[in-house]
Amino acid sequence: PVLTGSCDTLLSARAVAVSGNLAFVADGDSGLQVIDVTDPTSPVVAGNYDTPGDAWAVAISGDLAFVADQSAGLQVIDVTDPTNPTLIGSVDTPDNSSGVAVSGDLAFVTDNHSGLQVVDISDPANPAIIGSYDTSLRAVSVAVSGDLAFVAEQESGLLVLDISDP
Repeated sequence: PVLTGSCDTLLSARAVAVSGNLAFVADGDSGLQVIDVTDPTSPVVAGNYDTPGDAWAVAISGDLAFVADQSAGLQVIDVTDPTNPTLIGSVDTPDNSSGVAVSGDLAFVTDNHSGLQVVDISDPANPAIIGSYDTSLRAVSVAVSGDLAFVAEQESGLLVLDISDP
């Protein structure tokens, strides 16, 4: 690998998701940073949304960014206009959210000692927790493939969960 370009974010870049010519960075206390990577040799911040918590992870689905925002739970941000992202909904989670994956009308949020939270996002303005799996220790990250959720649990490794009935 060879460094092509870089863009300084406001605080602590923790995670990134890319859609088209935009990179979405979960940037700790400064929230969501939207970076235009049309020219990868010279990426520039296009916009940002300062989330209420500490942005740890981000997933993109269409024109929506889903941010795992630690103590503030899951934030749903409309990025239709990347220069002016706007909050359209949120749901508090029981602990500190640190990971998020989206599949269809569901967001899967790792929530530290509260395990995996399953959030219905069919109405993004009113996301709602509809299910959960209580991991034994600290759930920190998640990826979804088909009917399976792969959860990184900090102390015990990988958990594979059947999510066919969320």
